Amino acid sequence: MDKKRILIVEDEEAIARFLELELNYEGYDVIKAFDGRDGLQKALSEDIDLIILDIMLPKLNGMEVCRRIRKESLIPIIMLTAKDDTLDKVMGLDLGADDYMTKPFAIEELLARIRATLRKHTEIKSEHISNSISLGKLEMDLDKRIVKYLDTEVELTKKEFDLLEYLLNNKNIVVSRESILQKVWGYDFYGDTNIVDVYIRYLRSKLDDFYKEKIIHTVRGVGYIIKDEN
Repeated sequence: MDKKRILIVEDEEAIARFLELELNYEGYDVIKAFDGRDGLQKALSEDIDLIILDIMLPKLNGMEVCRRIRKESLIPIIMLTAKDDTLDKVMGLDLGADDYMTKPFAIEELLARIRATLRKHTEIKSEHISNSISLGKLEMDLDKRIVKYLDTEVELTKKEFDLLEYLLNNKNIVVSRESILQKVWGYDFYGDTNIVDVYIRYLRSKLDDFYKEKIIHTVRGVGYIIKDEN
């Protein structure tokens, strides 16, 4: 099995070195960058399987690095935040980060999240046998990550896209908030299930409310379902 290669973008050299030693011990190859510009360059030019990305970086902050990477690549990103700031977390997820951790953190938890994120990324790639999913007037191009309704493109964040894809892949099945949290946010995501409701509202505002068609249905006390009316 090929070794997974992880890019650490962290300006505190002691933390970067600690992470490098722990990841090497776990069998990963590691490369490091100590500012945002170098991290972005390495992320887009090197063969990387996952990025650990700090938010507070010199030259280019982590949010901007994440945004620019997502224009070019779907490589998994775990963001590190210096404080338990919900706004930072939501912004990072909306920009395309797969997960986040708040400093200080337990290395065992970070390693678990790395394994979960890599596993989820592998599963998503293997599940994309069909290049598109359609439901009535709605169509998702999984390769280009584009959603269209009546041939008009719908702008979705990465997490909104992943959530809609999961619901469509399970159409006519009621999926619980816990199931959505595990499959969309990751097996080791330690968040509140309320975040699922928040992102369902985001999707509804862009689809149900905007196009005046009820696509996502709530099953009270259980979860959500997309029905194939045909």
